[in-house]
Amino acid sequence: MTPKAEQGPALRADAARNRARVLRVAREQLAAGDDSLQLNTIARLAGVGVGTVYRHFPNRHALREALSAERFRELVEEAEAAAAEEDALAGLHRLLRFTLDRALEDSGFAAVLESASDAEARTSALKAELDGAVAELLDRARLAGAIRRDLRADDLRRLLCGIEHALRSGPGDPVRTGIYLDVLLEGLRPPR
Repeated sequence: MTPKAEQGPALRADAARNRARVLRVAREQLAAGDDSLQLNTIARLAGVGVGTVYRHFPNRHALREALSAERFRELVEEAEAAAAEEDALAGLHRLLRFTLDRALEDSGFAAVLESASDAEARTSALKAELDGAVAELLDRARLAGAIRRDLRADDLRRLLCGIEHALRSGPGDPVRTGIYLDVLLEGLRPPR
């Protein structure tokens, strides 16, 4: 769980309801195929003032972060499970596939994953947890001689985001996903 201090101050009941309503409408917009997340439109559809939306989410990226929190939590749990796996390289492969699949399913999540800065402390805390679990996994894989020594957790996240971009720019062939992951894994191996 994210520590209380990283969640920010507790919201009044009416503010919490408004925030939940805005998030529900934003999810409905995304489900309907509208990923623009126009804050003015969301305010109108949620039946709240534009200022209310901007108080909770000062920009679209902040809204994307809030919408991605659950998916990020799943990713952290998957990274922790992969780090605990007996075969570190198999755990790494499983984590990379899981992350790439989620990023391809949800472009908003991919944008949050690759962003260099975060709007919410909660997102930064989740990224730190993710990087910690991935660092543990990478340390185990290094000890096994399976990956290069100079690779860091944030490098891996950036490389995976690059693959996600490459796959989105093509025809969406699932075979390419496996090929690109294989190329990445081969590149992670220590120099011969």
